Amino acid sequence: MRAMRRAVEYLFTRVLRSRLGIALAIGVLVFGVIGAARLVSGPGDPAAGLSNRPRQPITTVDPTSGDDGVLGGTAPPTPVTRPGAPTPEQIADRFVAAWLGGRGNSADEWHEALRPLSTPELTEKLSGADPAGVPAERTAGEASLRPRTERFVEVLVPLDTGRLRLELVAPEGQWLVDAVDWERT
Repeated sequence: MRAMRRAVEYLFTRVLRSRLGIALAIGVLVFGVIGAARLVSGPGDPAAGLSNRPRQPITTVDPTSGDDGVLGGTAPPTPVTRPGAPTPEQIADRFVAAWLGGRGNSADEWHEALRPLSTPELTEKLSGADPAGVPAERTAGEASLRPRTERFVEVLVPLDTGRLRLELVAPEGQWLVDAVDWERT
């Protein structure tokens, strides 16, 4: 009995007060909880989990969409325009003319000139803009069109003090400016 008492006393005064002793006690506790959980849960279903392979490959990309790789050999898409509607180039030219031509007009007149050429979202974003804040006065070259999809194009317009980048969308075949970005050169 005396030996047992000394063993318990040694355990509590020396071993459990050291880092190694605490680590061992935590390890025994963790393995005890895991073992008890396995005993209580019963036998598992062998068909569940990662051992059951899918019948088809798992994809995260629409297989019918075009190649999104850097080395894609496909030609850029051709923008689709509703018959009789203006092309993206024409809408971009009209928008740039209205955007640059607002200096002598009131803000309301400037917004009214931009409204039929813009999406409702862009019209709302431009609602607080002032035509006096337009950082350019005239175009300095031809606009370049970059088709991204059949219904989304980017137009770069060189201006006297920088470059204007317009994003045009055509959800129903009618092109409208959806975003305006200014880059100073």
